[in-house]
Amino acid sequence: MDKKIVIITGASRGLGLNLVKQLSQDEYRIIATSRTLSDELEREIDRNPDIHFRPLDLAETDSVRPWVKEIKENYGLPYALINNAALGHDGVLSTMHDSEIIELVNVNITSTILLTKYISRLMLRVKKGRIINISSIIASNGYNGLSVYAATKSSLEGFSKSLSREMGKVNVTVNTVAPGYMETDMTKGISSKNLDTIKRRSPLKRLVSTSEVSSGVLYLLSEDASSVTGITLTIDAGNSA
Repeated sequence: MDKKIVIITGASRGLGLNLVKQLSQDEYRIIATSRTLSDELEREIDRNPDIHFRPLDLAETDSVRPWVKEIKENYGLPYALINNAALGHDGVLSTMHDSEIIELVNVNITSTILLTKYISRLMLRVKKGRIINISSIIASNGYNGLSVYAATKSSLEGFSKSLSREMGKVNVTVNTVAPGYMETDMTKGISSKNLDTIKRRSPLKRLVSTSEVSSGVLYLLSEDASSVTGITLTIDAGNSA
């Protein structure tokens, strides 16, 4: 049988790269996208013919529709879309530059919604699919200096819940995964003192791994999760307990 096509945004590093690694070992054919091709992702592509890279800059909203058209023409209809790409500019709102705020909203919300719009149209044809939006526990817990980032992730969770009602009638599930603090490039900007505080606050006394979050995504992609939709799956080592 042909492998199911899964599109993963923000696939060049961090959680996105781990998702590429884990899903490509399963029953999926991966369309990995990001602005540029990282060395790590290129190595995975060289090892696995089921991984394909197609660049997409979500900051350029006009590029989303033609990109989806190209994917359909070259690879066929996708089974799943994982909206993982996000910017995380930190800074107190009152001192953030307007351009940084606009860029965050464009990448984390506007282009993500547009990409989902055009991919969901393709899912309507086969009346089956999975849409998974990667949020963050910061959407519900907050974090100093990440108010705009938190706003975009909260918006994504509300978007997912409402979209699940629209798409449920055609057997497409829409869910959100909210990871806790992971050891990725995004947390490199957090001081070691603050990271130690985060670990101590967690019942498990540690950060969550990208592999653990990827396993949650794998579950939501599976047939076992065919009746799971409209939820936010939090994977954070208990940090938000």
